Amino acid sequence: MGITSVRVLVVDDELSIRSFLRAALTAHDYTVVEACNGKEALDSIASDNLDLVILDLGLPDMDGVEVTKRIRKGSHVPVIILSVREHESDKIDALDAGADDYLTKPFGTGELLARMRVMFRRSRQSENESLFQVDDLKVDLALRQVTLKGEELSLTPVEYDILTCLVQSAGKVVTHRKLIQKVWGSVYTTDSHILRVNISNLRRKIEPDPTRPHYIHTEPGVGYRLRTDL
Repeated sequence: MGITSVRVLVVDDELSIRSFLRAALTAHDYTVVEACNGKEALDSIASDNLDLVILDLGLPDMDGVEVTKRIRKGSHVPVIILSVREHESDKIDALDAGADDYLTKPFGTGELLARMRVMFRRSRQSENESLFQVDDLKVDLALRQVTLKGEELSLTPVEYDILTCLVQSAGKVVTHRKLIQKVWGSVYTTDSHILRVNISNLRRKIEPDPTRPHYIHTEPGVGYRLRTDL
């Protein structure tokens, strides 16, 4: 997919924001489609061949979280939230609804473009791809094998399950709630301590310096992201 063929839907009720994003994205050869409310966004997603959605949460007709939920009922198109809401609960709600990433306004154009590139790399990967590699870390899901600098690591089943969840959403933020549900089940959704302990143990095994994580990035109060930009 050449960059000139990439179609990005910008959903924001503020004309100034849409105009800014149109100028910034077209300058990098993206094709921009615009919507000023949730209904226009959903209609565009249903009728246009889109590669990514940049979505504001504060829309006049429906909340962006609800728009995200409706998108996810029929589409896997990557969704990046761009919002003035900076509370952890807002980020968690949007990500749990199916958003792929979250940027808070004001934002840097360079950071937005970098997050978009991560989404495009991920969307080009096959859903059934079993081999993941970033830098010196390699995870073979088919063989249930994890290697670092060519040396096989010994992970506990829980550590491996956590890493698998992060690999399957590589480059994206995975909330605490989603990780806990996938690894331990819904009965543990309020117990974040068990997750922190196992993340700490996992980092001691895969990180060159666990105090300055190289692979597993913490999104404070929200969750974790397995980096793909190393």
